[in-house]
Amino acid sequence: MKLQVPFVQLPLRFDAVRLAEEMHALGDAAWRPHPQNYPGNFALPLISVEGDPDSDAIAGPMRPTPYLQRCPYLTQVLARLGAVWGRTRLMKLIGGAEVTPHADINYYWRDRLRVHVPIQAESGVRFICGEAEVHMAPGECWIFDTWRPHRVINVVDRERVHLVADTVGGEQFWELAARGRAPGHGDFENWRAETFDVDAEAFAQLRLESVNVPQVMTPWELRNHVEFILAHVTPHPQLACVQRDVNRFIANWHALWAQYGESRAGWSEYRRLLNEFAECMQRSASSLLLVNGMQFMSTLRSMVLGMALADRREPTASGEVRIAAQAAS
Repeated sequence: MKLQVPFVQLPLRFDAVRLAEEMHALGDAAWRPHPQNYPGNFALPLISVEGDPDSDAIAGPMRPTPYLQRCPYLTQVLARLGAVWGRTRLMKLIGGAEVTPHADINYYWRDRLRVHVPIQAESGVRFICGEAEVHMAPGECWIFDTWRPHRVINVVDRERVHLVADTVGGEQFWELAARGRAPGHGDFENWRAETFDVDAEAFAQLRLESVNVPQVMTPWELRNHVEFILAHVTPHPQLACVQRDVNRFIANWHALWAQYGESRAGWSEYRRLLNEFAECMQRSASSLLLVNGMQFMSTLRSMVLGMALADRREPTASGEVRIAAQAAS
């Protein structure tokens, strides 16, 4: 999700020792390589589609895995944040490894935040987002602007482990975010984080995603995504022509929606229109770049063309492939 600032620290501090105890109790066998096999990156699934610990899908009802069902304090941490949770994991970065520079342009990230609660994090771990850099200390809680190019570098020998939870938010969560601290953006001299201290043995009831990916994208959602992308295109002489083609495509999609809605009877027509639009954009918009360094066409494919219709969608696509931003150094 695009934020107005690179980083926001939420006004809560959790018990990293308790979190580490629950993590270690799960055992080394619970960890698995990152879904895209990035070197030195490992994950332990806590919330996934249907609670399947082997699933990295983003489409489908999100439920606790057997690992989360063994972690009472961790469930209380998530409940205290007051959000509706999507895919949630423990993420490990071994000593000397990194999360390579990238920006999150996929459909999944358009309306989701990634919440970080460090469990093991030495002061030498560097988290960089745009031009900003912070150290996320154990027990703190952070969100950041995933639309900007970002990276993590673990220059120390010890593993860096974070609770990493994806969410569309929630009323209580947005209230916390409004009271957050944005380093370098305001006066936070007297700002303090509330210590969260509860019974570690009790499990909390969590709010979980049940609906997350459309079968057929509504014309209103489609327009929202496309206009968002166009608003971040760097100046280009072809832009006005692209805008006209986009407006025509959305109008035609709206007409099909009025006729068919999500009915499979209209899927072949939706597909024809999508294919024609993709070919049109490839001819006229292939040279467009976004202000975050990403290519217009890559972003359009990830956020719209590949998600607007479920007929060819990969059911296990994680939406997490790291596409390097051209502007990133």
